[in-house]
Amino acid sequence: MHHTVVERELELRLILSPERSIPVPARLAYRSDDPFAVHVAFHVNSEHPVDWTFARELLVEGVFRPCGHGDVRVWPTKVEGRSVVLMALSSPDGDALLEAPAAQVSAWLERTLRVVPPGTEGGQLGIDDGLAELLAPTPADDLWLCDPWPSDESVDGE
Repeated sequence: MHHTVVERELELRLILSPERSIPVPARLAYRSDDPFAVHVAFHVNSEHPVDWTFARELLVEGVFRPCGHGDVRVWPTKVEGRSVVLMALSSPDGDALLEAPAAQVSAWLERTLRVVPPGTEGGQLGIDDGLAELLAPTPADDLWLCDPWPSDESVDGE
């Protein structure tokens, strides 16, 4: 099965305080073989990027209204007249508030929704095909269907 990847490089802003933020290069990634998830890699001052994975539906909804609870919360707002999407991420290693340009996130999300429309994600996983393959009868199944030991009872009643 062919899988599609939709990626977008963009610059986020890590909000340090109401008056201060720093740029953070990031990559948004969506894979049709992982259809319920979006992947965000943040390139901070480290050897390897910081990766977050969360529900695509959460980001789609968060472009329009506040949503999420716990580790990932997303909501739209305006900053100095610009439409942005804020992502609050929380982990045992720390918390981060990131600001993303709403137009770029929305355009990327639209591309992911064209690749795998909402409601069709389960079909991308191949679960039905996998189950059908596992449950399909095989020639060896015939051996299990016949009795390997003759019965002690006589057919003629002898």
